[in-house]
Amino acid sequence: MRAAFAALFLTFLAAPAFADDTPVGFQNTTIADPQNKRPLELVVWYPATTTAKPELIADNAVFIGALGVPDAPPAAGEHPLVVLSHGYGGNWGKQVWLASSLAHQGYIVAAVNHPGTTTKDRSPLAAAQLWQRPADLSRAIDAVLAKPEQFGVVAKNRIAAIGHSLGGWTVLEIGGARFDPELFSRDCNAHPKLGGCIGYHEMNPASTPAGKAKLAADLSDKRVTAIVSLDLGLSRGFTNASLAALPVPALVIAGGVPTDDMDPNLESAHMVKRMPKTATQYVEIGDATHFSFMSICKPGAVALIEESSPGDGMICRDGEGARPRAVIQQQIIELISGFLSRATPK
Repeated sequence: MRAAFAALFLTFLAAPAFADDTPVGFQNTTIADPQNKRPLELVVWYPATTTAKPELIADNAVFIGALGVPDAPPAAGEHPLVVLSHGYGGNWGKQVWLASSLAHQGYIVAAVNHPGTTTKDRSPLAAAQLWQRPADLSRAIDAVLAKPEQFGVVAKNRIAAIGHSLGGWTVLEIGGARFDPELFSRDCNAHPKLGGCIGYHEMNPASTPAGKAKLAADLSDKRVTAIVSLDLGLSRGFTNASLAALPVPALVIAGGVPTDDMDPNLESAHMVKRMPKTATQYVEIGDATHFSFMSICKPGAVALIEESSPGDGMICRDGEGARPRAVIQQQIIELISGFLSRATPK
């Protein structure tokens, strides 16, 4: 298996040949649920054919948005697909900097709001269904594949998943990692301050035998051919066997500024030691915090956040003496672009 991955890495072809000035379309829709239990908000960024003036998307008083042309017709040809998963308490808007950049490079990028764990939807019942998160990404893939005339044609076997924080856990699951709720609960007794442990106990997804079984099940989607984890949590619950046999190439990026609730040595770096060496790339960004992977804050954003939610202004702060967040994110974009150019064969 490892020898095959090494050969595959040497033969992966380059990323799609699109310039950074490629027009980018944007659409916001809802994926219906026939049982009306879990409708999903879906946004899609994609290479477009248009001369219309772009608009700022997900721009507000706190965060800087990204430019896109609403409902623009998609560009001709086939394009690789990336699905994005946000962190606990986040939403699709927190990674527009990444989605927009990848779309400019020729990727179709789809992101969902995971019910129960978004900024404006903290439903305990929905959040507890943690096993639904990978399924949400599979539904996003289904939705994009079903509408080539709307979002563009997806290139066969060129589908990747990228996730931040709890979204990082989500993409590991969809890539083939398996979670052991009992293992994770025991580990949290030793590391109770980790944010993953705190959030997991709040969601309580394994409170019933049925929930525990669903969480431990195979949640992978064989259509996903590469994954990128951005400062993930809950990694200590993945089984050694499933990580060692992970069937897809992985890029794991961690913020290098340790805190009690997010220490790369206990999360990303610890997980990478258990993954295939020839198919896994690990990068720790020394001046990045857990929140450096979220949108850039506007001047005065910290005061606005502190006024409504004291203590949460930290989401705008990077490491002490850090480069501007825009520079950190450019490094992340380059890492991801380079990885995907190798890991999504043409």
